[in-house]
Amino acid sequence: MSDVPALLVAVPIVAGVVALVVGQWRDRAAWAVALVASAAQVVLAGSLATTVFRDGTVSYEVGNFAAPYGIELVVDGLSASVAVLVAVVALGVLVYSRVSGPHTPAFHAEYLLLVAGLSGMSITGDVFNLYVFLEITGLAAYALVASGDGGRAAVGALKYLIVGTVGASLYLLGVGYAFVATGTLNMADMSAKLAEVGYADPLVLAAFGLIVTGLAVKSAIFPLHTWQPEAYAGAPDSVSAFISALVSTVSAYAIARLVVSVFTVDFLRANPVAQDLVVALAGVSVVAGSALAVTQSEIKRMLAYSSVSQFGLVVAAFALATESAFVGGTIHLLGHAVMKGGLFMAAGAVAAATGARTVSEYRGLASRRPVLAGSFAVLALAMVGVPPAVGFVGKWYIALAAVEAEAWSIAVVILVSTLLTLAYFARVIERMYFASAPAATAADEATEPTPDAAVVDGGDGPLSGRGSPRSDGGADGPFALTPGVVALVVVVTVTSVALGFVATEYAQLLEQTLPPLLSP
Repeated sequence: MSDVPALLVAVPIVAGVVALVVGQWRDRAAWAVALVASAAQVVLAGSLATTVFRDGTVSYEVGNFAAPYGIELVVDGLSASVAVLVAVVALGVLVYSRVSGPHTPAFHAEYLLLVAGLSGMSITGDVFNLYVFLEITGLAAYALVASGDGGRAAVGALKYLIVGTVGASLYLLGVGYAFVATGTLNMADMSAKLAEVGYADPLVLAAFGLIVTGLAVKSAIFPLHTWQPEAYAGAPDSVSAFISALVSTVSAYAIARLVVSVFTVDFLRANPVAQDLVVALAGVSVVAGSALAVTQSEIKRMLAYSSVSQFGLVVAAFALATESAFVGGTIHLLGHAVMKGGLFMAAGAVAAATGARTVSEYRGLASRRPVLAGSFAVLALAMVGVPPAVGFVGKWYIALAAVEAEAWSIAVVILVSTLLTLAYFARVIERMYFASAPAATAADEATEPTPDAAVVDGGDGPLSGRGSPRSDGGADGPFALTPGVVALVVVVTVTSVALGFVATEYAQLLEQTLPPLLSP
């Protein structure tokens, strides 16, 4: 167990190199290597989380160089939860990509490199190494987005690269200010020295502003979100599902980690204007993201703007910095990853089966693809916050915290956001269940009376995708839909509901971690 934190980063990096090498011999061998590494990642993250929730925080000094001068990995209940999320989602999306592509060795190497970067961001105890892992994550994500066919993926990746680099640079500049003020990069040591320097010191205030702004760019908080819609819409379906579930999620976690572990709640109490600004920015993101999602006609862009709104809600919860708010923010952060990843998987499967990628093209989908339509509808309602799904539990805790803290503006924002979320998802559900299928599609259906059953049973047919041309994962290229892909979407859908039943027990486990974070 002692080397498990280091293995969480090392295993995917080594496996990425192996996948690239063996992939030169046979493309599909690279996928097998990635599968073994991802399964090992789940085991490592699971065992580490078990130890943390049983015995308390785990600290690992890389190379036996003692902190604060050496590199330290620190795993508590919060970071262990994010590490498990990264491992499980990476494994699930990798299985999805077996069918949807891309299938190149380079894709699997970049995929594993992204897993390593996200895992490192989750467990590092050092602000500079957080920047290193942030850059690894960014570079791998840019390359994965660009792996789609056509110019749209390239444009999305370029925009992501430019804006993401600005965000990373702002974060690094903030780290520089904090280092000048404290002379250390270790999170725990920096936290103690920031208190000695004084929370009103201009260097400390500048460091807080730059670090939070840089990570807000990575989390796609409005108006710093401009990279996200094009990146999500232009990327291959498997990449959209992966980065939508994890990249901004781990960046939002990093905001929470730095706010409560480095700057601390005392900083927010000493600088209520800074706290109010973060809460206000997050509140604007919640409403603006939802409003922009309502105006979208393309499904993947609608889901991207939905993420802008949901991450605003998560950041608002973390900025409130109360126990209930932190529990709600964490549950919604983890739940959003499952729900949004599932929605992108379902959208990709629908596109593969029918070619539909816009809201209007979803007309009559329930009659043509009842399983996929039902899964999309359940995931959408979970995102709205309909009980008992995990989306309801997270929002409930955040709303409760807003009332307890008398943050009435956030309470109102949650209500408005829920209504707007219902508005844009209701449009899709209405098209699927209450609108007639296009005439041309209806004619196609005559040749396949029970299309979803055909898919699940492995039957052939034009809509089953068995006769569809394969691609290597182009953003708009079809792939052969299989029963396994449909089953995976259903499993994610069931998981999003089942998590709602265990969220309360998880909150009790999380509370073992929260007191030292919120009451330093």
